[in-house]
Amino acid sequence: MRWSMKILAAAAAMCVGAGLAQAQYSDGAIKIGVMNDQSGLYSDLSGQGSVWAARKAITDFCKTTTCHDKIEVVFADHQNKPDIGSNVVRQWFDVDKVDVVVDVPTSSVALAVNNITKEKNKVFLVSGAASSDLTGKACTPNTVHWTYDTWALANGTGNAIVKTGGDSWFFLTADYAFGHALERDTAAVVEKSGGKVLGKVRHPFPGQDFSSFLLQAQQSKAKIIGLANAGSDTTNAIKQAAEFGIVQGGQNLAGLLVFITDVHALGLKTAQGLVLTEAWYWDTNDANRAFAKEFAAANRGNHPTMIQAGVYSAVTHYLRAVHDLKSDADGAAVVAKMKAMPTDDKLFGKGSIRADGRKVHPVYLFEVKSPAESKGPWDYYKVRATIPAEEAFRPLADGGCPLVK
Repeated sequence: MRWSMKILAAAAAMCVGAGLAQAQYSDGAIKIGVMNDQSGLYSDLSGQGSVWAARKAITDFCKTTTCHDKIEVVFADHQNKPDIGSNVVRQWFDVDKVDVVVDVPTSSVALAVNNITKEKNKVFLVSGAASSDLTGKACTPNTVHWTYDTWALANGTGNAIVKTGGDSWFFLTADYAFGHALERDTAAVVEKSGGKVLGKVRHPFPGQDFSSFLLQAQQSKAKIIGLANAGSDTTNAIKQAAEFGIVQGGQNLAGLLVFITDVHALGLKTAQGLVLTEAWYWDTNDANRAFAKEFAAANRGNHPTMIQAGVYSAVTHYLRAVHDLKSDADGAAVVAKMKAMPTDDKLFGKGSIRADGRKVHPVYLFEVKSPAESKGPWDYYKVRATIPAEEAFRPLADGGCPLVK
């Protein structure tokens, strides 16, 4: 089956109103493309949940604003492959008149989409991908990196663990752009804090059997085995580490990117005590809880991840910028408007977007509860620290983004 046949479907969300009659939309509509993993190892943390979040953002925006008469959401499965993602996005931009691409977990795919978006002068709102290069050497005037990145993860989880005695590390790393960036950024934090990196091994993406890699980590005698991977790669590695008795042997695991869906898959008995960094959690305030309740009702009882919440937040701000400009035709102009406007939505609250395209907001260091501490389904985290917005992401001057003067 050709890649074009793998675009799953198109789903329209309509906002009808009398306003914006003079608006100059590129094709008479605002078209939002949600691209992510719809069927593989990242489908639970993004997938259809991100599509729902984009639609929900449109619905909520149009309750408070007179909307353009047509806002449409389409979605596709990139299968975690850059060539498929690139082909889908070119089709979207050239044929289907998509204005903005949203989500895109898997950093290798996101970096490819990043280049195409600049070439076509469209907009790219990254919620799923993590590589901090998207606001560093690969930054463009057309991309906003919304929810989290490898620098934030490294400085949240990595720094906290080193400070509490985890000063020798061995990395088990997914062998693609995301894993490499997360390993790099975490290793820098470990060494800056006085720790040592004793070794690393890179596993195929996606991976199934981690036994040989875990054996190398065990033999290193490192206090911390840093899992620079995500999704089912992380959960499978943790499960297999338990079978090897690694924690009982005195080593600890650091899940450098762990989502609530991963904790749910592992169960609290296995996941308890994990320290992790996230930008959003459903049970921190009433607005988040209300969003999670609606999300769960529409998504088989699952609760939203920070990626899915980030899609809602990013689409909301994009619509505000397009509404103010009364045009979606010039992607760089839309992103410039997004940067000029303070961000503010019910899930992430107030924030801003820097010159390098980094959306700035607080992030949180969580610890996974024990089964005895949990009060019910999806009650999984307790807050260990709140990292303020000004400290949560890499300093603007340090990223090497050519947009930063």
